[in-house]
Amino acid sequence: MKDIYNVPQNELIEKTALELKKIPSIKPPAWAEFVKTGTHKERPPSRDDWWYVRAAAILRTTHKLGPIGVSKLRAKYGGKKNRGVKPEKFYSGSGKIIRTILQQLEEAELVKKAEKGVHKGRIIAPKGISILDKTAAQISGKKPQAAQKAKPSELKKEIKKPEVIEKKPKDIKEKPKEEKPIAQKTEKVEKKPEVKKQDIKTEKSQEIKKSAEEKKEKVPTAAELAKKAKK
Repeated sequence: MKDIYNVPQNELIEKTALELKKIPSIKPPAWAEFVKTGTHKERPPSRDDWWYVRAAAILRTTHKLGPIGVSKLRAKYGGKKNRGVKPEKFYSGSGKIIRTILQQLEEAELVKKAEKGVHKGRIIAPKGISILDKTAAQISGKKPQAAQKAKPSELKKEIKKPEVIEKKPKDIKEKPKEEKPIAQKTEKVEKKPEVKKQDIKTEKSQEIKKSAEEKKEKVPTAAELAKKAKK
């Protein structure tokens, strides 16, 4: 089932169309040679086997989006119509073609009617799933999952034993390196006597007092000045 989505979808549709050609109930009607696939188209399909390609595409869409009806498929295969100078407008695809293909697929037992809640329409049948699975397996080069049978020996996983590394004992043990005492150089540093801040302040105050006293001694008195004047 998962292989359907893992292969190129265009290639899946082309090869499924070849498988649908082998089914006698699926065949294009007489009017399929000249009919257009929708009002938005200007010409009929150029391929001669376009009916089988459209049937394969509808089968895949039914498998993917089912249950699905004609109205949703018309919206899927619709397109914009060229209206000249007017803006383009979306038109749904042909309902007659889609309805006829669904009836042929139902007659071939590839799809069936079903209801899931509110949705009504057609879903893919087991026969249709097998056709898509085989086609996808051919593209991917693998066998379909239903045909594969796993052997019991393949299911058992080989348990690898952990490798044991033998450690050889060392004959010679490395001796710890003896650290030589480092000769510390002793430098003689002459320590200067610490001078306290209070001693500095007292010395300064004493010097100021001495200078003031010397100045007082040098100043002459009035009597000395009078004697000098008489002389």
